[in-house]
Amino acid sequence: MVRTSPQDLVSMTSTYESCVEAASPSGSLEDAYEMLQCIAITSDENHKMTSIGVNQFFLIYAASLVFLMQAGFAMLCAGSVRSKNVQNTMLKNLLDACGASLGFYTIGYAFAYGGDNFGGATTFIGTSNFFLMDVQNYAFWLFQFAFAATAATIVAGTLAERCQMTAYLFYSTFLTGFVYPVIVHSVWSQNGFLSAYQKEPLWGSGMVDFAGGGVVHFTGGLTALIATYILGPRTGRFYDRRGRKLDKPKPFPGHSVALQVLGAFILWFGWYGFNAGSITTVTKDGNGKIASLAAVNTTLAAASGCVSALFTNLIIKERKTGEATFNLIRAYNGCLAGLVS
Repeated sequence: MVRTSPQDLVSMTSTYESCVEAASPSGSLEDAYEMLQCIAITSDENHKMTSIGVNQFFLIYAASLVFLMQAGFAMLCAGSVRSKNVQNTMLKNLLDACGASLGFYTIGYAFAYGGDNFGGATTFIGTSNFFLMDVQNYAFWLFQFAFAATAATIVAGTLAERCQMTAYLFYSTFLTGFVYPVIVHSVWSQNGFLSAYQKEPLWGSGMVDFAGGGVVHFTGGLTALIATYILGPRTGRFYDRRGRKLDKPKPFPGHSVALQVLGAFILWFGWYGFNAGSITTVTKDGNGKIASLAAVNTTLAAASGCVSALFTNLIIKERKTGEATFNLIRAYNGCLAGLVS
């Protein structure tokens, strides 16, 4: 922690005192005007630096919330697998964060935002800022890294109990180092062909994606679908070890509903950084209200999804079996579906 020494406190002077010292002591009208001008300029500079600091802190805080979602995914996945596979699943979630940080640091951010230039030519990927060279806003990198790690972790659940560790590490690094950055560049970079931030956006509007509904969630979901198709079902789920089809699929229930619900709550909490934090700046007029509205919508989406899924399942079960039961797993999955939407 940086501490301010007594000497530093003594040396600190107010804007007024600094301008008085700089002005000549003649007391003329011109001197008074110069002093007022000095105060105005100094105040503007101080306000600008304060705004930059507030926005940087806001991004770091939002990035921290998004990164906490890694813990939510880890708990959710750990509770959804059999107890013998918990360590394997948790390690994969940890590798997501590690692989994403290295991949996005070395080439991912450069491919996504390198050479961003308003009014410049449309490009496929960025071509500068590798290893964060010449990057000024480190808070923005941290926020984008948290998004990249989330895109990679979405796939973790579909690969649970069916993917080798080495292959998973390569997948995580490749997705966050190349696949995801290419999509980010297309949609969020000022030089992407789908970007709404282009000087002349596609069809007059470009693709508007405020908080990554397409860039993050669709990318992760599509990757998960492809991975599931390639790997196939878990051994023993639909076929025995000799490849013979089972008469009835063998259930593989998760070993801890408590961990699943804990993961869902952590993800809900982290989603406030995901959605409200996507405004990126809070000092600009109206941005605070937009961030607040995003947080309110996040809350209502989670609650509505939970209640809708719970009662939909209740009605279906009651019609089929004649017995009305409340299903916790359906409820928290509805909550997560509402958050994603």
